[in-house]
Amino acid sequence: MKKVLSVLFTGLILMSCNAAHNTKVKEKIAKEYGNGDNKKKKVVVTTASAVKKENTPVAEPKPVKPLFEKEETETLIATSKINVSKNTVEDYIDLYSGAAMQSMKTYGIPASIKLAQGILESGSGNGTLCRTANNHFGIKCKEEWTGETVSHTDDAPDECFRKYHSAMESYNDHSEFLANRVYYKNLFTLDKSDYSAWAKGLKKAGYATDPRYPQKLISIIERYKLYEYDQKVLGSNYQFVPMRTEEVVATNYGAQAQTYTVQAGDTLFAICQKFNSSVDHIKHLNSLNTNALSVGQILKIQ
Repeated sequence: MKKVLSVLFTGLILMSCNAAHNTKVKEKIAKEYGNGDNKKKKVVVTTASAVKKENTPVAEPKPVKPLFEKEETETLIATSKINVSKNTVEDYIDLYSGAAMQSMKTYGIPASIKLAQGILESGSGNGTLCRTANNHFGIKCKEEWTGETVSHTDDAPDECFRKYHSAMESYNDHSEFLANRVYYKNLFTLDKSDYSAWAKGLKKAGYATDPRYPQKLISIIERYKLYEYDQKVLGSNYQFVPMRTEEVVATNYGAQAQTYTVQAGDTLFAICQKFNSSVDHIKHLNSLNTNALSVGQILKIQ
């Protein structure tokens, strides 16, 4: 009887221990995986690709294109070196194109040539000589000059240049300067629409020492379409010659010429230059009260 009780007692102790152990195991499982639903706890895993994305440097933003592009500039070198903008050149043209066309009507100097020289020589009105002396064409004193002067370094230090009271005085003197010198005489025999020949003729006659002077004038004329001002003066019936490469050759009209038929683009002053005459003499011979001429008009010369 004692043995039976002992076995039963031992069995109860073992069952009690197993129950306690099972309870602890269930509590551990519930703590780690949740209560009663046997679902695994959601685990957030940081992947290698995610880490790489976070460490990837942010690309630099593309520069924003400005609303207005930087203004185009060019360098003009004649009596002074100066950088000017396209707008500055166009403003100069607007300001003096009228004077250039009037000079073409009076003296026969192409407006395109006069404007191109003014732009180049004066730096579009911003060069030192232009600002201090109103000298738009880089004209030096010469022996006959009795007006005011200013010293300016050009081909040599402290050279004597003419000083004017106004830009218009400079424009008028430039016309007289070309018209009254024998070494520019051949210019007035050229086609007034042929700005290329005029540019080369100026260099050949010694107006400038720069070997590229003609090319600079031609470039300015073509870039800013200055030949259009020649066309306005010459009229629609005049045949425009864009660029001619012939050498400038003097025309010999002969001493026996008695009459001359006015051509498109002629001026009374230019005709007088051709025939070594004066305006007053031609006006007197033809009973003219003004300098106005018409195409086809026949003038007495001798």
